[in-house]
Amino acid sequence: MAIRQRAVDLEGKEARRHAILDAAESLLTRAPERIANVAEVADEAGLAKGTVYLYFPSKDELLLALHERHVDGYFSALIGFLARSPAVAIDDLLEITLAHLAASPAFLSLATRCLGRMESDVPRETARAFKARMSERLASAGAGLERHFPELAPGDGVALLRHTYALILGLWQMSSTNATSVRMPGGTCIGEAFAYPQELARALRALWEGSIGPRPRSRERASPATLA
Repeated sequence: MAIRQRAVDLEGKEARRHAILDAAESLLTRAPERIANVAEVADEAGLAKGTVYLYFPSKDELLLALHERHVDGYFSALIGFLARSPAVAIDDLLEITLAHLAASPAFLSLATRCLGRMESDVPRETARAFKARMSERLASAGAGLERHFPELAPGDGVALLRHTYALILGLWQMSSTNATSVRMPGGTCIGEAFAYPQELARALRALWEGSIGPRPRSRERASPATLA
């Protein structure tokens, strides 16, 4: 393992921080079903374990930072798109959302873990600061949605984004191929495995059309690569 030189300036420290997050993401992408420990992240980044702790005092704070980086990518893409586009269609929102929040098993696994353990395993001030930054992103994106869709009353944009996020994680948790199927009266199956991407796309479209009404496709749509 080659230990990199110590970062001394602000730019170098920020680069080091992202290198650690990149290492954690690489490990999680290769094995979404398990969470790597700090020693494994340090080895992946080519750093000493103590260096990782200088940037992230605990494994859960490291994972929360990685989760926030994913979420920030989504909100940056969404807010930017809403700001520069004269017209927005549901297909545009669907494309951005699926590309940033639903395409990566690593993100879905991490988001579920962070939401479940934030209150118990992350210092209170760290969790409070994270929630404050999330609130700012939600408010900005929600306001952007309300500008484009007059059907949304003040505050409805934020509520729609919250419901979207809950739907993404909830459906993912239900989509395990190992789920036990229980047949109910009338033939309905509870716990039956399903294709997550297709089911999610249908569910999101139903949620958004129920909130803002169906919209035609926009004439010019950016690809996921230009939005990332």
